[in-house]
Amino acid sequence: MKINRRISVLILGFVSFVSLSQEKEQLKDTVEEKKLSLNIDFVSRYLWRGQCWGGDYAAIQPTIEYAVLPKLSLGAWATTNFKNQYFYADGETLYKGYQEIDFYATYQINDFLQFQLWDYYWPSVSKVEGVSNKFFEYGPTSSQTVDVIFYFDFSEGYKYPFNATISTLIAGNDYRYDNNDIPKHNYTTYLELGYTFNLFENSTHKAIQNIELAPSAGVVLNNKAQYYNFANYDKPSLVNLAVKATKEFDLGSGIAMPLSLNYIHNAATKNTDFFGKDFLVAGISFGY
Repeated sequence: MKINRRISVLILGFVSFVSLSQEKEQLKDTVEEKKLSLNIDFVSRYLWRGQCWGGDYAAIQPTIEYAVLPKLSLGAWATTNFKNQYFYADGETLYKGYQEIDFYATYQINDFLQFQLWDYYWPSVSKVEGVSNKFFEYGPTSSQTVDVIFYFDFSEGYKYPFNATISTLIAGNDYRYDNNDIPKHNYTTYLELGYTFNLFENSTHKAIQNIELAPSAGVVLNNKAQYYNFANYDKPSLVNLAVKATKEFDLGSGIAMPLSLNYIHNAATKNTDFFGKDFLVAGISFGY
């Protein structure tokens, strides 16, 4: 009897050890899978902070991100509308054909504050006099800019789910010119406040459950370098008054499919004639 009990204990211990090992491996695999995230967006047009890049043409926007450490991630984001004409028919208005690739790093300082460093690179789709498409060039004629961002997000675990963005361009094509035409860094700064509403959480209709509604307001403070083309150059302007509705669908196997509809109003009083002041952008995403 004692021998049988000992054998039973040994068998039970071995089974427990194997089960625990399998659980650890599964947990390890899950953690490793979460280190790499992939996303691809299809949007009806590309707008960035109230700025219309690429006109009224659909764009594709892939993202890849890797978590180097639990709080530190590196990534790349790109967009293109597949047009090969840089200017519109007037020969002056920019960005009919538009492409961009950005590299970024994010560091989660605490549960609500994230530091971001972005390198924007937007080479022209064709050769343009006075515009350099060289990578790692940050002069007045370059197609590259570095943006430092502090992003506050209280949407999870806080009573008031608002968010805030503080963005300042610290290098690259962000120059203003004095009376002697000497270029000086402008350090263009953009501020944005947003809020998140989760609608129909208790609805019995899955199609409308947990629709996210996110209004936001963004202002560029000092635009003397005219980095924000479609904005006031001599005073602060509200370039990005928006409200975005998003509904996410779980497709299984770790794949999510958010659908979004975003209304944007550019309230600047100058330089908005060509593309207008009101935009409606539809989007569909696939994320893993």
